[in-house]
Amino acid sequence: MKTYAEGVAEVTDADFGTEVLGAGLPVLVKFTAEWCGPCRQLKPVLGALASEEAARLRIVEIDVDRNPETTLKYGVLATPTLMVFRGGEPVKSIVGARPKRRLLADLEDVLS
Repeated sequence: MKTYAEGVAEVTDADFGTEVLGAGLPVLVKFTAEWCGPCRQLKPVLGALASEEAARLRIVEIDVDRNPETTLKYGVLATPTLMVFRGGEPVKSIVGARPKRRLLADLEDVLS
């Protein structure tokens, strides 16, 4: 697992179970791709959230092209897809980039 300066870690098919499904906190997973422009726009937003919400939420990303097993398992068809996992289960899915304020509002039910 690689962690970026923004506080967002990269997970893979190999460590998804441990890093996401076995996490104590809720985990927001960004399903992303190198070629995805909206994914790049979302990176600083998620980086800020990773540091501001570190006590309530962990944020990771997974590349859909390099990790097809996890992508297929969760039915991800578009990037970016944000999926929140709590207790090893997906509890919320958001497709597309959004500003930080709107993303926080969309996540409030899983963070409270």
